[in-house]
Amino acid sequence: MIGRDPNYSRPLQSTPSTRISCTRSHKYYDFCFINGSTILDPTTSTFFVADPASPPLVEKIKPYPRKFEISTMSGIKELILTSGPRGPKCQIQHNAPALVFSAGGYTGNVFHDFNDGFIPIFIITNSILHDQEPVLVISKARDWWVSRYGDLLRTFTKHPIINLDNDTANHCFTSASVGLMSHGLVTINPKLLHTPKTLVHFHGILDKAFRRNHHHSRTSDSQPRLVLISRTGGVGREMLNQNEVKQAAEKVGFEVVFVPSSTTDMHVAYNLLSKSHAMVGVHGAAMTHLLFMRPGSVFMQIVPLGTDWLANVCYESPARTMGLQYIDYRINVEESSLVDKYGKDDIVVKDPVSKMGSNWSMEIMKIYLKEQNVKLDLDRFNWFLKPAYDKAKIFMDKEG
Repeated sequence: MIGRDPNYSRPLQSTPSTRISCTRSHKYYDFCFINGSTILDPTTSTFFVADPASPPLVEKIKPYPRKFEISTMSGIKELILTSGPRGPKCQIQHNAPALVFSAGGYTGNVFHDFNDGFIPIFIITNSILHDQEPVLVISKARDWWVSRYGDLLRTFTKHPIINLDNDTANHCFTSASVGLMSHGLVTINPKLLHTPKTLVHFHGILDKAFRRNHHHSRTSDSQPRLVLISRTGGVGREMLNQNEVKQAAEKVGFEVVFVPSSTTDMHVAYNLLSKSHAMVGVHGAAMTHLLFMRPGSVFMQIVPLGTDWLANVCYESPARTMGLQYIDYRINVEESSLVDKYGKDDIVVKDPVSKMGSNWSMEIMKIYLKEQNVKLDLDRFNWFLKPAYDKAKIFMDKEG
């Protein structure tokens, strides 16, 4: 988790000698603020600040909040912020600040889309830019990404997006926030915003962006609907007896549907999740769909071996903040496919915490996230399904 920075909730303070200020003290991100008018030359990815009374200054920044991952950051475009007596001529004037960031890196993975992108945008527009509507200046703003998330982007601003990779005109802004701030994994700290807001308020933004008035078809109005997250394609953490799990859920009384794929229209996905009463799945990126669920609905996370910490910070903590009824299903050793590969007495299976130590390396990630699948003990899992059904039924009877 990122520690508190007193500058989160207000613009970084510039010194008398410059209007460009940067903070580089955080593990996840760098952030720069241009306090006053600035001109962007997109052909050189440079922001100019006219400051004839001060010595020239140059700052460089890669505006993506995973600076601790060298390989990821190598693909992020570097921007230049410079001050001096002269800059280029303004060609397009915007009477608004710029919010500048990259949609590169892990963009396309739903967890990172929200954790590294939209939640940090929400943080900045409710802190530094709380009383302004920014122009989004985006590197790697690919057409499919803008199309997929266009309605969500429009909840932050009415201004057209500036694509930093193919624009050639010089743009002028009243100020510029360069980079995205994070409060931690899938976290919003209300104390660091201009007015206190949480993930519940962020859910309201998603509702505004994606809700459609039509109802998702249901086979029964008397059964609570459970969305079962399906992982396929050899990516790890697959539910090997998924059909049997579906049948077990139906037996206790759920109507079971599978979550839409990663290519499903966001409005369809939101409509499905927001109209459902429970969601169950193995720890993984698709569990980020908890952000679409109504407070009071049931969220059950199946936690494979070695993923306890990730499961807690990425999904359990946000689910509780959202007001979801959280159920934690930590698999037994016999339910992990790692037993077949390493044996019950190997440290990988017997003591994942000792195996990891303090180093979440690529080797460790590969073992617990890529190599491991789960086969649930249906008798044991049924003990969790029954209370999940009872909670979901009460929620459905109350909220519809």
